[in-house]
Amino acid sequence: MTAQTHPTPGRLPAGQAPRVALFVTCLVNVMRPAVAEATRELLLAAGARVEVPLDQTCCGQPAFNSGDEADGQAMARRQIEALDGYDYVVAPSGSCIGTIRHTYPETFAGDAVWGPRAERLAARAFEITSFLVDVLGFHPEPTRPADARATYHDTCSGLRELGVHDQPRRLLGSVPGLEMVPLPDANVCCGFGGTFCVKYPAISNAVVDEKARAIEGTGADILLGGDLGCLMNMAGRLGRRGSSVRAFHTVEALTGRLATPAIGEAPGRETKR
Repeated sequence: MTAQTHPTPGRLPAGQAPRVALFVTCLVNVMRPAVAEATRELLLAAGARVEVPLDQTCCGQPAFNSGDEADGQAMARRQIEALDGYDYVVAPSGSCIGTIRHTYPETFAGDAVWGPRAERLAARAFEITSFLVDVLGFHPEPTRPADARATYHDTCSGLRELGVHDQPRRLLGSVPGLEMVPLPDANVCCGFGGTFCVKYPAISNAVVDEKARAIEGTGADILLGGDLGCLMNMAGRLGRRGSSVRAFHTVEALTGRLATPAIGEAPGRETKR
């Protein structure tokens, strides 16, 4: 394997726009492609050269979480291969980037070949809002007025594994007409937890029901967050409660997509603004 030189994390390559691999993630690819489109739009606006590697795959998180080390490692190796050679790797998910940042180096620690490759990829992998704020120092141009009241939920992986907290709030502050109201216990799990909601459905349902009540209590029209799995979980519970609160990914709010069908809504539910 030929040694490669990569930029220091947090700094742009001198004199050139960074070459960024957009890691789409499984849920975004299957359930909400608009999130990938919005992420790409933001990266381009920030001056990055964006590519979507066609051979990217699942990060392996479900396998690792279920104790299937063999399949998890196989997917991790394939992902390392697919994302090799880019200046940065960016995804609209703290959960998946957390896996790349932490699980990959831990999994391949001591492996003379895959260990160093996992470490290099981990150093270049960022959640989208962290990348825009912490690496690029990006200040988005105002989108069309949102005319909405929104609250924000901090997803566990983004907050605890990557330190994503102020970055999305700073970016959302640039959206005209979007009034942000605090969510009590915004840093408390929504009950999704990946495979946790499958293994412990009763606990998961109790946790998300409490989260839904807190969201409704803010008086917000919109729920925002940075991980699609968590948003789908909360949107589903809100819908079953008959709530009018609509859920969107942060990048959708930043690119003026709040008038489109929300997470869990069928086409035709567009909001006139």
